[in-house]
Amino acid sequence: MPKSNSSRSWIDVLRELVDLYFKSARRSERGRTWHQHVVPYEDGWAVRREGNKRITSKHRLQETAIRKAKRIARKYKSDVIIHRADGGIRDRINYD
Repeated sequence: MPKSNSSRSWIDVLRELVDLYFKSARRSERGRTWHQHVVPYEDGWAVRREGNKRITSKHRLQETAIRKAKRIARKYKSDVIIHRADGGIRDRINYD
């Protein structure tokens, strides 16, 4: 039976569905980052993943919080954003 030009084969439809699936999967991977923020927390400092409300770890000294954030950022090839005591950004370290 001859096909008209306007109809698509099931292989074309399947190909299109697979492409859409992989494109959406890539988009969702980029949705969250592993950037680590060193932020003031209670009487010390905390490491918090970007976008999270909960903290990853808490520390008495900013230096130890920075060390922990750097370790995580190296593992996931992300950034460390260091905040001042007033909440402003002091420094950003990139591990791409």
